[in-house]
Amino acid sequence: MSIRVCVGGATGWTGESVVAAIRESDEFELTGAVARRAAGQTIGEVPITADVEQALREPADVYIDYTHPSAVYANIMCAIEAGVAAVVGTSGLTGREYGEIDEAARAAGVGVIAAGNFSITAALLKHFSGIAARHVPHWEIVDMASAAKPDSPSGTALELAEFLGTVATNEFARSVEDTLGSREARGATIGGAQVHSLRLPSYVISVESIFGLPGERLSIRHDAGSSAEPYVAGTLLAARLAPERVGLTQGLDRLLFE
Repeated sequence: MSIRVCVGGATGWTGESVVAAIRESDEFELTGAVARRAAGQTIGEVPITADVEQALREPADVYIDYTHPSAVYANIMCAIEAGVAAVVGTSGLTGREYGEIDEAARAAGVGVIAAGNFSITAALLKHFSGIAARHVPHWEIVDMASAAKPDSPSGTALELAEFLGTVATNEFARSVEDTLGSREARGATIGGAQVHSLRLPSYVISVESIFGLPGERLSIRHDAGSSAEPYVAGTLLAARLAPERVGLTQGLDRLLFE
């Protein structure tokens, strides 16, 4: 039987590509679509609704969210309450919100898979950076995105920083608190390391982890182009696995390497 999928943000930059892949696949079936501005229209025979609750009145096995940071938490909680597994491609959730989602998902017996970036190469950035952090105890992260991106840092950079903090302890030659001048110039401290966010035209999403030792330096960088295609395969992998899980799984790398 096909995996029945409802997509939030179905007409958006990434959601549109995910919907197209679902409709072309024999493994998945599009049963619901959410897009407030396109509500009342259809994708094939599937009606586009303004909210997740209405869309999930049509039975679904998994809900995929590519909406907006201001809406994603409520959307995922709605899916969990409906007993539907979820895939979170929208960034902007806090650690507290992830904890609440995990608790709710376990109580409901459903799976949620979230990733700051569902690109395979972004997952490799995280994986290789984790290896580097075990051997090089000094690192910082630079996060680059379009001028209009609403959240900072990006979900990719946030997930990477928090992950590295669980792998090893970042060491500082001078503590950030001892900075002379403007403390803010050292960036935000996340996962025990400094994260610097650039928001400028011409960027889509780029994240670089920079590791340093005396006399040598290692940079590991992921750059995304203007197409949403890199995120489709990882999203559908998560949609395939989410209904088989219970609770929250964070990071595409968890699906690829564990």
